[in-house]
Amino acid sequence: MTFSIKPGVVTGKDYLSLVQACKQGRYALPAVNVTGTNTANAVLEAAALNKSDVIIQLSNGGAEFFAGKGFPDNAQAKVLGAVSAAHHVHMMAQHYGVCVVLHTDHANKKLIPWVEGMLDHGEAYYKQHGRPLFSSHMVDLSEESLDDNISESARLLKRMAALDMSIEIELGCTGGEEDGVGSDDIDNARLYTQPEDVLKAYEVLSKIGHFSVAASFGNVHGVYAPGNVKLRPDILKNSQALVQSAKGLGANPLDLVFHGGSGSDKDKIHESLDYGVFKMNIDTDTQFAFAHGVGTFVKENEMAFFHQIDPESGKPYKKQYDPRTWLRLGEKALIERLSEAFIDLKSNGKSVADKI
Repeated sequence: MTFSIKPGVVTGKDYLSLVQACKQGRYALPAVNVTGTNTANAVLEAAALNKSDVIIQLSNGGAEFFAGKGFPDNAQAKVLGAVSAAHHVHMMAQHYGVCVVLHTDHANKKLIPWVEGMLDHGEAYYKQHGRPLFSSHMVDLSEESLDDNISESARLLKRMAALDMSIEIELGCTGGEEDGVGSDDIDNARLYTQPEDVLKAYEVLSKIGHFSVAASFGNVHGVYAPGNVKLRPDILKNSQALVQSAKGLGANPLDLVFHGGSGSDKDKIHESLDYGVFKMNIDTDTQFAFAHGVGTFVKENEMAFFHQIDPESGKPYKKQYDPRTWLRLGEKALIERLSEAFIDLKSNGKSVADKI
């Protein structure tokens, strides 16, 4: 099946078509956490350069930073920052000529009010424009009981489905910590999702609307020494097989998400693509890439960051300390790292955006 979708933020049926294109083509899209227009624009540029579609997402901390760390109400900043970022991406994405999934990341129980606040804005946007503000939101209730996880996800999905949105849930726990969500102290067994839990979630959520599953198969946020993270993509295969058999469905009926993608072995990434993974989160590596690009320039031009004019030669350093100079180098480094991710995920050159 050939897919062709109008460039820009994809939602509703177009979002579902994009997910199917990924699964049928055995490739996935990198999901990059952004914190401002610099990183959002760099992700759009990287996608356009690689002729790939992409997922732009915000954590609660990234959304708060987008609004400004000096914003007087940090809870409101998380909501308004995410909404502001969404409007920016909506305006710019179509002009980069690729399809963009707009998503929010990791909302545990204490962050449900954040999701509900974004949905308040989403409902107003839908009423005005007839389409969602975001493609999807993630609700990460993996620290709660399975029944509470599923029932609360179902409650929120009812609200999202009315806006043609999708929900991403997490079953099992991703190790490490990201923006205050998660923990390094997790029992190893919880890092591997049980297929029976996935089936139970499917039985409830599939009747309400579209959902994707971040099923844990040893994933850990961050980058660790080789051997410390033991990924088992066969967990994904087993979950797909159980749901397929129990419900009489075709191959890979679940839409799966790969969390903790930074630093993962490429062979494990490639194996996961065979089991219905359409999205891989990559944050730690892109953060480091941006910082490395800036840091290298600062190291090579150290005087410019302490003196406007060279104390000995009188040479002005304005071109070096101009934020546009060093921020652009951070963007370029992020683009380079993301270009590697497009290749790893086999999505380069496969954008479904309509080129007419």
